[in-house]
Amino acid sequence: MFPSLWEGFGFPVLEAMACGTPVITSNLSSLPEVAGDAAILVNPYNTAEITEAMQLIATDAKLRSHLSTQGIARANLFSWENTGNATVEVLSRYL
Repeated sequence: MFPSLWEGFGFPVLEAMACGTPVITSNLSSLPEVAGDAAILVNPYNTAEITEAMQLIATDAKLRSHLSTQGIARANLFSWENTGNATVEVLSRYL
């Protein structure tokens, strides 16, 4: 559960995903882009929505498993190796 109102990137979301933890996070700032379809996105100002998402994860084993699998795959996209390779690729185009 990471209901942040503002994030520059959202490392806690990726760290949880990398561990296979199902993630509920804010639908604001950069978090939807970071989480992709591997998390439940909620309005952090809406406690009923947050509660519903928490109940879903607590009671739906299939959803927990799906989010865990998707989260690991999503976190792997943001590895330091992938980030470094993408940076080198961009710099190579312009230098």
